[in-house]
Amino acid sequence: MKYRMLFSKLISVFVVSCLSGVAGYATALTLDELMDKVRADSSAQAKIATQRESTFRAAKEAQDKLYKDTLAKRNTAENLSNTLNTRIGDNRIRIDEINELLRVNQGNLGELFGVTRQIAGDASGVLTDSLINTQIVLAAGEENRLDFMRRIASSTALPSIIDLERMWFELMGEMKADGEVTRYKSPVLQADGVTSIEEEIVRIGSYGAVANNEYLGYLTGEGTLATISRQPAEKALMTLASDLQNSTQDTGYIRAMVDPARGALLSLYVERPDVIERIQNGEVVGWVIVFVGCIGVLVALFQYVYLFMARSAVASQLKKLNVPIKNNCLGRMLIEVTGDKNRNFINERAEVVELRISEAVLRELPKLERFQSFLRLAVAAGPLLGLIGTVIGMILTFDSITASGSSDPKLMAQGIGQAMIATVLGLGVAIPLLFLNAGLVSLSKGVIHVLEEQSTRLMAHRLGN
Repeated sequence: MKYRMLFSKLISVFVVSCLSGVAGYATALTLDELMDKVRADSSAQAKIATQRESTFRAAKEAQDKLYKDTLAKRNTAENLSNTLNTRIGDNRIRIDEINELLRVNQGNLGELFGVTRQIAGDASGVLTDSLINTQIVLAAGEENRLDFMRRIASSTALPSIIDLERMWFELMGEMKADGEVTRYKSPVLQADGVTSIEEEIVRIGSYGAVANNEYLGYLTGEGTLATISRQPAEKALMTLASDLQNSTQDTGYIRAMVDPARGALLSLYVERPDVIERIQNGEVVGWVIVFVGCIGVLVALFQYVYLFMARSAVASQLKKLNVPIKNNCLGRMLIEVTGDKNRNFINERAEVVELRISEAVLRELPKLERFQSFLRLAVAAGPLLGLIGTVIGMILTFDSITASGSSDPKLMAQGIGQAMIATVLGLGVAIPLLFLNAGLVSLSKGVIHVLEEQSTRLMAHRLGN
């Protein structure tokens, strides 16, 4: 049935083709020629159909081959995956077994490893701050001792015997270098922070170094020596540096400055502000306090000189009471009371004599008690001015906190420093002036006591006659 339908369709197609060919070539071809033409067309169509069929068959065979190859690869990959999964499981079991065996075999080595890492960590911190690093020269590709210590400190595996031996060697080398005074050449960063010049360095262990008669500091980040920005102001310390720089092996023992904190104490020492800088930190209030103190000291010294001279002259006058001299207050009082030839000291009334003596004593008191009121005022004003500076400093501190929104100590340091300096200056002025004023009072009272004693003697002499 199937072939019959196919054959009928082919007959129909052939009839249609023939009719079309007859319609197109009826006027030009004979029936035989038309049949030949139809047979040629039919043969060409069959050949094309055969070529297309062979092409389709080749494509189908290629697809079948690709399918078989892909299927084979998939099967191979599945087999490999299964094999790897099995191997992973076996490896995990083996790793657990080996780790357990390692833990058992380590024993006390685990504690040794922990101690080794701790020592390496501590040593790395010490070696980082050691200026001996500037003298060590490494071979090409050699690991420096700082990186080595950090690697051991952060390691998760047991160190090898070679690493343990090097660790011991580095620690022993550091201890040996700590006890040496040596001379070598190395680049030194200059005070400008940019220029680096190779200079001859004299190193005292890991505690200090000098070059060009100046003290050096060690820059941990750069790993180099640098001239400290400020050298000690004391001439004796600079002399020690010069003597150390110029010493030789034949010099013998010499004095030198050693910083046990490896330069930290020296840096703090040279950065201390001097007296002028401290006063400048107090700003205007500080200078006012110093001005008041200087005026007080000057007038106190002037009055001390006057009182010492007055006391010396009075002591000389006491030896010659019968010969009064005008160069001292006692002599002037005696002359005022008894020295006028127009008056008769013996015949005058006692009340008049007493008034004259009191007048002479009172005339000498202002010079003897001079400047004491001002000094008492300066003693009281010093702490008050210091309090003003303290308040101003605290205001600046609160302003910095408000402006920055944080309580960073660096931001508050200036205001608090100004407050403290003002307080110290106020007390530093008041306390010395207090003692100076007390001394002036004591001296003046001594001279006044002599005047009162002699005035009483004169009154007793008058009343006795």
